[in-house]
Amino acid sequence: MRLRFKLAGLLAVVGYLASACSHSQPTSREVANACDILDDRKSWYHAMQKAEKRWGTPVHVQLAIMKQESNFDRSARPPRTKVLWVVPGPRKSSAYGFAQAKNSTWDWYKRSTGRSGADRNNFADAADFISWYGYQSKKMSGIAQWDTYNLYLAYHEGQGGYNKGTYRGKDWLLNVAHRVSSNASLYQTQLSSCEGRLRRRGFF
Repeated sequence: MRLRFKLAGLLAVVGYLASACSHSQPTSREVANACDILDDRKSWYHAMQKAEKRWGTPVHVQLAIMKQESNFDRSARPPRTKVLWVVPGPRKSSAYGFAQAKNSTWDWYKRSTGRSGADRNNFADAADFISWYGYQSKKMSGIAQWDTYNLYLAYHEGQGGYNKGTYRGKDWLLNVAHRVSSNASLYQTQLSSCEGRLRRRGFF
């Protein structure tokens, strides 16, 4: 009987650990509120907090960029083009994962940080990438890491493109950057009401 209780307790702990480490994509309702996203995904918050401490890009900025890029879908990819309007063709780019990083940019990140095993469908790696990219934009383009609007333009166009002003005249992109900036401000306000409990929560 005692062994049965011990086994049951062990299985309960294992089940908890598995649920804590694997998270489903937030629902359409949850993505509108940073606290709803993170209350049941505390490992995501701690990953972003760690990335902020390492590179300087705030949690709310990371969240807003990730929402825009993948809507928190770990397997997100650009849609396929159409051949003769019917047959699926190649994808528009190699962007993949939470941060929608392209192959070449992800390779740059891995070389620069020494994180050769980083995966684009891993939330912690994607958060670290976004914060790192914000740091590169600060160094290469002089953008403050709380300036979500310009950080996103550099994220989309690359620092070289941003410095050349390739975003000018792309009204659709400017509108998207405004939306990302608005989402970041909203997330920042929301986080102010729940970061205390997110920081306090231990694994158990």
